[in-house]
Amino acid sequence: MIQLKDISKIYGKDGQQVRALDNANITIEKGEFVAIVGASGSGKSTMMNILGMLDRPTSGEYYLENKEISTLTDDELAKIRNKKIGFVFQKFHLLPKTTAIENVELPLIYSNRKDIRKLAVNALAKVGLSNRGKHRTNELSGGQQQRVAIARALVNEPEVILGDEPTGNLDSKSGLEVVEVFQELNRSGKTIILITHSGEVAEHANRIIRIHDGKITEDYKVEKPLDARTELAELKKVIN
Repeated sequence: MIQLKDISKIYGKDGQQVRALDNANITIEKGEFVAIVGASGSGKSTMMNILGMLDRPTSGEYYLENKEISTLTDDELAKIRNKKIGFVFQKFHLLPKTTAIENVELPLIYSNRKDIRKLAVNALAKVGLSNRGKHRTNELSGGQQQRVAIARALVNEPEVILGDEPTGNLDSKSGLEVVEVFQELNRSGKTIILITHSGEVAEHANRIIRIHDGKITEDYKVEKPLDARTELAELKKVIN
């Protein structure tokens, strides 16, 4: 579904250049759950920006569904991005004085869709928040707010969900709940790309790509991914 060929991203001018990505090659198949892991400054955020079409590589080729898109205009990329990719960030970016369902509806406001409310309701149901739609965001926990953000990413029915440190601001239980949502979405057929610094979070994915100083150092399948649902059940036993 996605293929990066010899992708490099260089910031700065001659003499003061930073090579954030260095000839990266990645192929991501439809329906995979991939975790891209790296420390701060490793290049993983740059990788996310390029995968999400939020930035352009300095060199190399980006293929989406076998179509080379690196040379498309910004408007053309925006149309593809809005249709194909849903974003979930570390900071929830929810409007504070509006309800959960209104936040989920936001990406559809300027669309021609007539079923906006129904789509938002369905998206909240997919993240287990059917009973929280009328709650304002300041009435929700951090984990619930992140699940609203995931529902917002889902409402346009994208094929790919791209998460940038989505558990970074959450406690262990809330983080597991968010990871469980990603696993459920992946089981339903969504392609999940998770950017994280946490090796433990990454172990829930089916494939791990490690990046260091802009270079891909490892790329391997996870034989038996951790199951967030099971971990949550065990955690609840301890709490109770």
